[in-house]
Amino acid sequence: MKEYEYATMPIVDVVNDIIINAVRLGASDIHFDPTETDLLVRIRIDGELLMYTTVPVFIKKNLLTRIKILAGMNITESRLPQDGAVKMPIDNRDIDLRVSTLPIVYGEKIVIRILDSSSKLSSLNNLGLSKENLEKVMKAISKPNGIILVTGATGTGKSTTVYAILDELNDIKRNIITVEDPVEMKINGINQVQVMSEIGLDFATTLRSILRQDPDVIMIGEIRDDETARIAVRASITGHLVLSTLHTNNTLSTIERLTDMNVERYLLGSALEAIISQRLCKKLCPKCRVERETTPYEKKVFKEALNMDINSIYKPVGCSECINGYKGRVAIEEVLLVDKQIKDAIVNNMSKEKIRNLIYGNDNTSSLLDDGLIKVINGLTSFEEVLRVIDIESDLGTYELNLKKAIKGEENQDIDMLDI
Repeated sequence: MKEYEYATMPIVDVVNDIIINAVRLGASDIHFDPTETDLLVRIRIDGELLMYTTVPVFIKKNLLTRIKILAGMNITESRLPQDGAVKMPIDNRDIDLRVSTLPIVYGEKIVIRILDSSSKLSSLNNLGLSKENLEKVMKAISKPNGIILVTGATGTGKSTTVYAILDELNDIKRNIITVEDPVEMKINGINQVQVMSEIGLDFATTLRSILRQDPDVIMIGEIRDDETARIAVRASITGHLVLSTLHTNNTLSTIERLTDMNVERYLLGSALEAIISQRLCKKLCPKCRVERETTPYEKKVFKEALNMDINSIYKPVGCSECINGYKGRVAIEEVLLVDKQIKDAIVNNMSKEKIRNLIYGNDNTSSLLDDGLIKVINGLTSFEEVLRVIDIESDLGTYELNLKKAIKGEENQDIDMLDI
């Protein structure tokens, strides 16, 4: 917990210090939560919200007003949500701050999203993809047309993966156009369009114009509605490679989501080329992690999922260079190359179970759980982290029932974590 001398310290300095310290700590967001008695300030590091400081009630309104002034907001309006932005130079870096306000019962909640516009693009080789998954991604993006989707919940690194793919495709011989809201990172050689819904420049309108700009590759920041989904699919079957993101849990639910968006099955089966599903786990600190024996329950999970006998894994400890034994995050991925069998299954409206067997059967696709457990074995993350970010019920793949049978009756408190 950070303490400030609010009685003597100028409010401008307090706000600047909170933002600068959050950036230096590697935070992605700063939350200002008003309560009845004070203002709680929390920062999100490696996906986890941590308490930073408490602002007393007598200074609360002044601090929130200062943030709204920085972001160019209307300080007299507190009844409606507002959005703003500000760019700040911190430690010789250009930091973009996206500010959002939300009226709640105790005042205005403000969240600041921190974006480092000077940060370098991650390459596909640095995303933590397994050799097998990297080869699948490279094969998918080498195709001249089709749609490639990167899926996952908010904050799972979808944009980082999409930008890495764009960087790989960025070539003088290709006309690459993106439509984003917002443009998170500017890339030389790529034509990026910022959506402005307030003037009618939405995803669907922009996509129709993009198709008249002779594109080779189109990137859609997010498929949010039925119309955008249909235009994206049609663009992909008319000679364009389309990249986009979608909020779904895994490859199977992605196919279901697209059909729910009223995308014709015969078009979807023809267009869909690859689905990359991902999560982010906190990464074990290499300086302080220690080896421990696996529990009987963990051994059964490794055996059922990977058919491997694992006797020891690493656990977090904590040191001066990390937070509670973790430092940074690592992605766990599931990459599906949509083959002819799966395409035919989509077109013919086969059952969910049959499509699941085609995706995960015969070792076609390593599930999120498989990839996560392999990273646990390699000491990149902990068993507890994998269970935290994966919905075991939906991501177990073809061996779901076998795993339930294997752990039935096991007297181990960790079983409750799976909610089986």
